[in-house]
Amino acid sequence: MDDAGSTVPRRQLGRYLRELREDAHVTVAAAAKALEWSPPRIWRYEGGQVPIHPNDAEAMCRLYGAPPETITTMRNLARETKSRGWYHAYDHAITEWFKLYVGLEAAASTIRKYEPNVIPGLLQSLEYMTEIITTGNPDLSPAQQQARIEVRSKRQKLLARVVPQAPDLDVVIGEAALRCPMKDRAAMARQLRHLAAVATQRHNVTVRVLPFAAGLPSRPEVGSFSILTFPKVSVRPPEPTTVYSDGPCGAIYLDKPIEIETYEGIWSSLKQHCLTPLESTEFITRIAKEYDHEG
Repeated sequence: MDDAGSTVPRRQLGRYLRELREDAHVTVAAAAKALEWSPPRIWRYEGGQVPIHPNDAEAMCRLYGAPPETITTMRNLARETKSRGWYHAYDHAITEWFKLYVGLEAAASTIRKYEPNVIPGLLQSLEYMTEIITTGNPDLSPAQQQARIEVRSKRQKLLARVVPQAPDLDVVIGEAALRCPMKDRAAMARQLRHLAAVATQRHNVTVRVLPFAAGLPSRPEVGSFSILTFPKVSVRPPEPTTVYSDGPCGAIYLDKPIEIETYEGIWSSLKQHCLTPLESTEFITRIAKEYDHEG
């Protein structure tokens, strides 16, 4: 699997440019007017959603009164944002906000995922992901649906990556995800056995089940989310820990200290209510056998 492409330098450059603008007390509207750009263009740059041309980075820096050495650094970082990750081959099938997540996922050293209602994408069998994608996206053409299946399959390869080292994946899955069956009960049993096998055989994957019997954790209204932690690198400051959550109309990326602290607390509460990894594997296997008996 390829590396994260331009995602991390894009995010870092966007964050630096936002800090420069705020330190200069320049609003997005004022910057857009001075540069003769639209405000959404500024937001996309600052959010790391799109690559930035070095000349655009320099224009923003000059507007904010940045010193020459900062301008040089920003231009160099902007050049890195032009590189392309493998997922850009699927521009026709996946949204810009999700491409950003795929790049961050590939760059992460640790991925913590809470999924109350479905099996997490990185742990889905081909049969399960096909039904999830085709059922959940009926308006897409068959070619677009197939492209999304290919993207999800490629994402799963990062768990077996050797260089750079594969991330640690720690997931909490609600019992509802195990109990909500596919149309083919035997295929659902195979999905659960696949889940148990990955949890048992891959040293970098931990699966915990949040059973109905545990009752409600704190903040039960919180839906699925991921917490991404990034490796320390010597060439520049590491990407900050980021919380990602999405829905049918878009996604949110949170990296402010108070936001991370809030989700760390939610994660700790979830884990306290979970079965142990061993208990979880046994629980998953028992439910798989129930599907077998139904068939």
